[in-house]
Amino acid sequence: METSIRVTRRELIETKKRIGVASRGLQLLKMKRSSLILEFFELAKQVRSMKTDMKNTMNRSRESLEIAEALSGRITIERVAQEQSEKLASLKARNVMGLVIPNININGNLDVLSDSDSITIPTPIYDTKNMYSTFLSMLIEVAEKETAMRKLLNEIYKLNRRTNSIENIIIPRWEEKIKYIKQSLDDMERDRLVSIKFIKKLHE
Repeated sequence: METSIRVTRRELIETKKRIGVASRGLQLLKMKRSSLILEFFELAKQVRSMKTDMKNTMNRSRESLEIAEALSGRITIERVAQEQSEKLASLKARNVMGLVIPNININGNLDVLSDSDSITIPTPIYDTKNMYSTFLSMLIEVAEKETAMRKLLNEIYKLNRRTNSIENIIIPRWEEKIKYIKQSLDDMERDRLVSIKFIKKLHE
C-alpha cells in the first residue's frame, strides 16, 4: 500500500480534508440511523397494542357471525355479502428521513354503512358487517405498519454497514496514510538536513 502513496504535503492536506468530510458524513448517518430506530420502536409499540385489540375484535366478530347465522341463516348472510359493493385499495406513501413508507387507503369508509343498509339488512347481519369492517380496517393498518417496520429494519441494516465501513475501515485507513506521510516527510527532512551539513563540511 505504502508504495502507491504520494508522499507530499499536498497529499497530506487532501487526506486530512477527506477525513473531515467522512467524519461529518458519519455523524449525519448516525443521526439518521437513530431517528429510524426511534421510528421503528414506536411502530413496534403501536403494532403490539393494535394486535391485542385486533384479536379481541376478531373474536367478537366471530361470535357476532355465529349469532347472525343462527338468527338469519347462512343463505341470507351469503346473499347480503354478494350484494355489498367491492372495496378497492389505493397505495400512497409518506417520507421518513428519505425512506418511503407505504400508506394503504380503502376507497369508501369501511366503518360506515348507508341508511338503506340498516333497513334492508337484518340487524344481526348488519352488526356482524360492522364488526368485520372494523376488523378489516385494523388488519390493513397493522399490515401497513409491519411493512413499514420491515423497510425501516432494512434501511437501519444498510446504515449500520455504511457507518461501520466509514468508522472502522475508511477513516482508520486514511489515518494510517497520514501517519505514514508524516513519518516519510520527517525522514526526508532529516535526510535533507544531514545532506546540507555534509555538503557544508565538504565546502569548509
